[in-house]
Amino acid sequence: MNDQRCDVWAAGDAYEQYMGRWSRLAAEKFATWLKCADDLRWLDVGCGTGALSTVVSTQCRARTVLGIDRSEGFVGSARVAAPVSTHFIVADARALPVRDGMWDVAVSGLTLNFLPEPTVAVAEMARAVRPGGLVAAYVWDYAEGMSFLRRFWDAVVEVHPSAGALDEGRRFPVCRPERLQKVWADAGLVDVATAPIEVPTVFADFADLWEPFLTGQGPAPGYVASLAPADRDHVRDVLEAAVPRRPDGSIALTARAWAVRGRNQSA
Repeated sequence: MNDQRCDVWAAGDAYEQYMGRWSRLAAEKFATWLKCADDLRWLDVGCGTGALSTVVSTQCRARTVLGIDRSEGFVGSARVAAPVSTHFIVADARALPVRDGMWDVAVSGLTLNFLPEPTVAVAEMARAVRPGGLVAAYVWDYAEGMSFLRRFWDAVVEVHPSAGALDEGRRFPVCRPERLQKVWADAGLVDVATAPIEVPTVFADFADLWEPFLTGQGPAPGYVASLAPADRDHVRDVLEAAVPRRPDGSIALTARAWAVRGRNQSA
């Protein structure tokens, strides 16, 4: 069982500062990779603040989009600027409140690793789509490809070696292509494919990188919030010494996600 003591997801504005700006870039590349037709019915499971829902509504010209998340705070934020064809409700990904086969596409962005039973959620997504419908998702590559988080946890372990168990690269083994392939196959999906999605994460300066870790939203910021001030400053200093800088003081890193898709073969 994953240690979720630091996994707080409630404040949409704080999430946007920490991760939302990068998740929107990943959502755009993910939607392009799917190559779906216009005028489809989309279900977004674990919709968060609505980044992926908004992308599929506009970029994919969806007929309708329903976003589902268990965080009332995130759903509230998603509703603020939602396109007319996009709606949001609070519900559990493992028991979707939708009828069988009523959606053309079910997607999930950056969520599966936070679910205690990802295969159950994917099976629910497969139930929700029509025969031949698409089920797809993407998750950050915490172990190797999410550069600013990789550097953060490396700094944490240098200061507090016992905190290694909280490292998202260790906690979330599902965030690898071979594991995603297995989850999709176990859910009965066919024609399964995976692909990397890489986006730039450019920070204006070190403060732009560090301050989102003080928001308390998600595992890494949650860990920072648990530290005494002196320990927090020590982690900050080690991280600051480790990140590369451009001549103008900006920090240019990259973030990689793994995407997976498959089709419902139910007749």
